[in-house]
Amino acid sequence: MESFSLVIHGGAGAIHSPERYEESLRRVIEAGADLLDKGGSALDAVVHCVTMLEDNPLYNAGCGSVLNSEGAVLCDASIMDGRTLDAGAIAGVSGVKNPVLLARAVMEKSRHVFLIGEGAEHFARQYGISFESPQYFLTEASMRQLASAKQNQTTALDHSETEKKLGTVGAVARDKSGNLAAATSTGGIVNQLPGRVGDSALIGAGTLADNASCAISCTGVGEHFIRTSLAKTAALLIEYRGMDADDAAHEAIRYLRDKVHGLGGLIIVDRDGVCGRACSTPGMLTAAASNGEIHVQTV
Repeated sequence: MESFSLVIHGGAGAIHSPERYEESLRRVIEAGADLLDKGGSALDAVVHCVTMLEDNPLYNAGCGSVLNSEGAVLCDASIMDGRTLDAGAIAGVSGVKNPVLLARAVMEKSRHVFLIGEGAEHFARQYGISFESPQYFLTEASMRQLASAKQNQTTALDHSETEKKLGTVGAVARDKSGNLAAATSTGGIVNQLPGRVGDSALIGAGTLADNASCAISCTGVGEHFIRTSLAKTAALLIEYRGMDADDAAHEAIRYLRDKVHGLGGLIIVDRDGVCGRACSTPGMLTAAASNGEIHVQTV
């Protein structure tokens, strides 16, 4: 087997000034594709891509994360290895430069799947995960977003018609050995309550990878994806109903809308390397590399 597939996303919603995202999406997908083309693992590829997205303030993850109701940045992330079903997740962590690296450390260096808050931060320091000062995460844009949300007495979602910072980033991949992996990372939603956790940290809701079916990363209103276990729902469509990635993506989004009027999107690479994407929002930021071709889509 000499082929590989890779899809990344930078959030779903009403895409404002889509041209702002094209260069960064292309840079990330090219870097991930190069890693896979040289024989790198799906796991390494999704971590590499999500790390790059976390390091870009355009996206609501890592350094670009939004502020909660107390003006703090608290990040969530998860990762899953489709070959072994090993998984790692973290939620409510402060100061961690790259939450996806902490999620991977939980998967590989602990006997657990999910760590939260101070316990996750202590684990991060124990294993040398990089931290940054609060100023690294604090931007004028994020402070304006929080002030606006407080004035309107609401939360600002990553797909808001007026919110220009898109949320949740993620990546899914199938490497040349046929193994699958998925990773997702987010800063949550503007003005969310302290302690709120969305789908990005939850295996089966916002992230899933299983060599028997597919790799999935979701983005949107986390509560909707949690209530429908959407990542697992989409995977079952592939494993037991024989759908390919694109058909399963669209069917899963139809289910999301029908069940909870859900808003968001998802990306999939299936066990055969077919790539899929679908959303119930006006657009979604994605890029894909498959069969030697790269496609960037900002609508």
